[in-house]
Amino acid sequence: MDFSALVRERYSVRSFSERPVSREQILALLEEARFAPTAVNYQPQRYLVLSTPESMEKLARCTKYTFHAPAAIIVCAEPSSAWVRPYDQDNAAVVDASIAATHLMLAIHDAGLGTTWVGHFDPAALREAFALPDGLVPVAVFPLGWPAENCKPSPKHAQRRTVEEITAWETFA
Repeated sequence: MDFSALVRERYSVRSFSERPVSREQILALLEEARFAPTAVNYQPQRYLVLSTPESMEKLARCTKYTFHAPAAIIVCAEPSSAWVRPYDQDNAAVVDASIAATHLMLAIHDAGLGTTWVGHFDPAALREAFALPDGLVPVAVFPLGWPAENCKPSPKHAQRRTVEEITAWETFA
C-alpha cells in the first residue's frame, strides 16, 4: 500500500474479532516502529506488550478503552534517555515516543490488523499493574487485534479541517 492510501484508509478500530495475534506478528510491528525518527536518534521509546487474557484484564482496570482486544501495546517514554533542547531544557521523550507510536499505528493497519490510539488511561494504575519503572512515562495504549467483521470507521473519520484552516504561511499574524 502506498503511504497516501495508508493514511487515508487507516481508522480507529474499536471492535475486534477473537482471532489471536501471534508473537511473530507483534514482533514484526515493533520492528517497523523501531525505525521511527527520534531527536538525535536517542530512541527513548519503550514498549510493553500485553498478550494474555490476564494482562488484558489488568489493562481493563486501567482504562475502559480496551475494546476487548486480544492484545495491546503500551508505548512509554524514558526521559532520562532522551535528547534535551539546550535553549529551554525541553525533553523530547514524549514527542519521540509519540512519533514511534504513530509509526506503530500505521504498521498495524498496514499489516491488516486494527488499533486505536488510547490516551484515556490512569497512569498510576498502569504503573502499578505492570510494574513500570519509575523512569518510564506511559504515553499511549494500543489495543491490538484483527478488526471484527462488522467494524467500520466512525462517521467522523472523514471529517477533517481543510489545509487552509490549519496552515499559516510565514507568520501566524
